Amino acid sequence: MRFNTTKLGVMTGLALALLVIGLVTSAGAQPAGTLVVGLVAEPVNLDPAQVTDLNSNRVGRRIVETLVTFPDESTHIVPGLAESWTVSKDGLHYTFKLRKGVAFHDGTPFNAEAVKFSIERQINPEHPAAKVGKYPFANYFFGNVKAVEVVDPLTVEFVLKEPRASFLAVLTAGAASVVSPSAVKKFGADYPSNPIGTGPFKFVAWERGQKVVLEKNPGYWRGPAKIERVIYRPIVEDQARLTELLTGALDLIVGTPPDYVGQLESSGKVTLLKQVGAHVWYLGINNQKKPFDDKRVRQAMNYAVNKDAIVRDVLKGTGSLSAGPVLPKTWGADTALKPYPYDPERAKKLLGEAGYPSGFTTTLWVPESGSGMQSPVAMSTVIQSNLKAVGINVTLQTMEWGAYLAKLRTKEQELFALSWMAGNEDPDMVMYPLLHSSQWTPNGPNRALYRNEKFDELLHQARLTTDEKKRADLYRQAQRILVDDAPWIFVDHEIQTAAHARRVQGFKLHPSFDLRVETISLK
Repeated sequence: MRFNTTKLGVMTGLALALLVIGLVTSAGAQPAGTLVVGLVAEPVNLDPAQVTDLNSNRVGRRIVETLVTFPDESTHIVPGLAESWTVSKDGLHYTFKLRKGVAFHDGTPFNAEAVKFSIERQINPEHPAAKVGKYPFANYFFGNVKAVEVVDPLTVEFVLKEPRASFLAVLTAGAASVVSPSAVKKFGADYPSNPIGTGPFKFVAWERGQKVVLEKNPGYWRGPAKIERVIYRPIVEDQARLTELLTGALDLIVGTPPDYVGQLESSGKVTLLKQVGAHVWYLGINNQKKPFDDKRVRQAMNYAVNKDAIVRDVLKGTGSLSAGPVLPKTWGADTALKPYPYDPERAKKLLGEAGYPSGFTTTLWVPESGSGMQSPVAMSTVIQSNLKAVGINVTLQTMEWGAYLAKLRTKEQELFALSWMAGNEDPDMVMYPLLHSSQWTPNGPNRALYRNEKFDELLHQARLTTDEKKRADLYRQAQRILVDDAPWIFVDHEIQTAAHARRVQGFKLHPSFDLRVETISLK
């Protein structure tokens, strides 16, 4: 029997919204030059070095920038704040020539000292800004950095402890953003609420629970944006977000709820965009807690869950089945891997072999919403039902997105629903942070507390070679270990969606899931 989350009230609400849009006059539209974006949850933190969620990233990356970046619609690495770079033959020295004449929004010059400050505050515990906040990805991104050297005001050199083939990809990440040293020193622990960078938009205001306001940077080095300001509004409830789009209160929403995709495609009132991106949605398992420390239990859970039904009936085709963390059809994916089939009888057999013939009781933490989380409560409800059918009784504990992320830092979870946007297609950007044992740090992203020495070594070796074919082979071997160990319940990869009003021109989805509103003009 198919599981269907569509409810009469929800569909009625959409029908009413579609009717109302025909009655909305120009008075309901936004002011000229103002773009209003509906987010699925509120940003948590606007210090790029502390960000762990996509909503914060999507807002913050309009304010700050990185040395290298991606062009529109591609994850090919191109110059950003650095106009060029060289890499030494031994792979230990990355030297960047910086752009001239670039300034932070507060007037502080952008230079090599600012780059050094932005990175070293995350990795040097004696740095004056080291205690501004928590830097959850510092170990993963920059644990291999021995030093950041100022060669001259417009030249900076990263010295690595050992080669890392993915280092340029690392420097596209939000944590590699260059911030104003003057602003961090001025605001201290309040910097996350007063971000200052070199980007196309300046931070103006953050009314908690209501909106974040940005205005264009008229002196932006690439040239000023075509819109005057952006207002980001967190609207957790799907129907409310859609109704506001359809009635003109919002110009753009991302993460369109699956139930509405078909109607929006045919409504003629808005433009709907779809694109596959580097994303994975998984149900994490605490590999160190009983009974989950037995891989037979974890394998049983994978067999017990009907992922096809989730993709078909909950996600309505806005996801593709996952056999592991790496996005299929990218250069590091193992094409021979197949998703765990739905086989409840095999699940029961494995549970019996592991000593749990009658199953057990556990708790699943689920965010009510959140960046990249698709339909977390509906998806988790299907998983709860599937696990109950094989004897595993699961209590769902739902919570607001920010509270959920804070709860995960306690490392007390048994089961948890989560997703990850890798930012680009390099397997190192998803496998290492989420599953390498070095990422067990208190704020680290290996929340499944997974450890496998052979897997760790394969990832380490893949970092040391620049030969992409050799790297891909190492990653394929690592993925086979993961499928057998089953540290997660592998569910799906999101097909990202966005919908916008007709007055929005020039917007394109990006495979990194970045929300590039600076490309937009308003008709």
